[in-house]
Amino acid sequence: MKKMELLAPAGDIEKLKIAVLYGADAVYFGGETFSLRAGAGNMTLEEMKEGIEFAHSRGVKCYLALNIFAHNEDIEPLQDYLKAIKDFEMDAFIVSDPGIVALVQEIIPQAEIHLSTQANMTNYRTAKFWYNMGVKRIVLARELTFKEIRELRDNTPDDLEFEAFVHGAMCISYSGRCLLSNFMIERDANRGMCAHPCRWKYALVEEQRPGQYYPVEEDERGTYILNSRDLCMIEFIPQLAESGIASIKIEGRMKSVFYVATIVSAYRKALDAYYADPENYLFKEEWMRELKKVSHREFTTGFYFDKPTNRDQNYQTSAYTRDYTFTGMVKSYDPETGYAIVEQRNKMVIGDEIEVFGPGTDFFVQKLTEMYNEEGEPIEAAPHPQQILKIKMNEPVKENFMLRKQKEKGN
Repeated sequence: MKKMELLAPAGDIEKLKIAVLYGADAVYFGGETFSLRAGAGNMTLEEMKEGIEFAHSRGVKCYLALNIFAHNEDIEPLQDYLKAIKDFEMDAFIVSDPGIVALVQEIIPQAEIHLSTQANMTNYRTAKFWYNMGVKRIVLARELTFKEIRELRDNTPDDLEFEAFVHGAMCISYSGRCLLSNFMIERDANRGMCAHPCRWKYALVEEQRPGQYYPVEEDERGTYILNSRDLCMIEFIPQLAESGIASIKIEGRMKSVFYVATIVSAYRKALDAYYADPENYLFKEEWMRELKKVSHREFTTGFYFDKPTNRDQNYQTSAYTRDYTFTGMVKSYDPETGYAIVEQRNKMVIGDEIEVFGPGTDFFVQKLTEMYNEEGEPIEAAPHPQQILKIKMNEPVKENFMLRKQKEKGN
């Protein structure tokens, strides 16, 4: 059985490295232009080179997103950009615009092309068209069911691969084709600058009663009529594998390094358990509990089993659930003394109960009993962003292990 690839987001060079270390088989990222996540950190050319070398040295593939819908003014700068990176050892380019597909093929003839989900590929005739245009992989529109994906697989060439999103934010518009952001605040979602107005709170106003706002639903705080839940398919690894999907993709180039580590780690464990013994595979609830320790909305299975209903929307709030706080990243560890050098990411105080986890490991819990600043002085609290600390660890850790703590209820 050919294993599905686990594809992780890399919004910047740090997230790329964490995704690789925590179990991704491939990462996708954008440069400073021409990608649909202008708000992500993205990468300079030098960072891109560094990231590719880091990933390839660990057997992980790198895909570059060039998935804007280009306007005339984008063509010449894009040509220059492609010429600047044509010798980079990129494993594939994620593209949505037919003109850009042709341009990449012209400037980088050996390039592997993956069709972005923005192209809204939903049927096998269109899949064959893109295959004949030289596309190696298609990132499926999120609006497809398992039944439709299986039909696609059965009616397309065997060497055409399919990739599908399995985790992260869902767009209310058809695979991301949205005009709301452009219309309301002149930020074009199809050129990487979406402000996510689908997550805003809306109410009705009658023209003769300006200033009087009426909730669309019976909720005194307003309503969120366009607010989808987050996609989560970790409970359905067997169904994904049997559908013929070659790569499962995590959304989140704008999410935190803590998010990337946690989500990638959970899906890695689920995939490894499935492929170790498919016939006797059992889903573990602990994997879902891990996913819920990062900032998230309520979960949905999207279109995979059927068209979403009102149960897949959240009409009460667009706020994230944040039950845990990412408090620190291990930079080094001395096994003789049991002390770790930790870069603080959120406030910690002596007496806090923290969870510590790393690549391929289960987390352990300990209380913070000893903490020192860079001068070696004992401290009770670490409130300063990215403060360097020395912390006594109850169990061995390694570089890039993470510390988190559960929030007190009400906070």
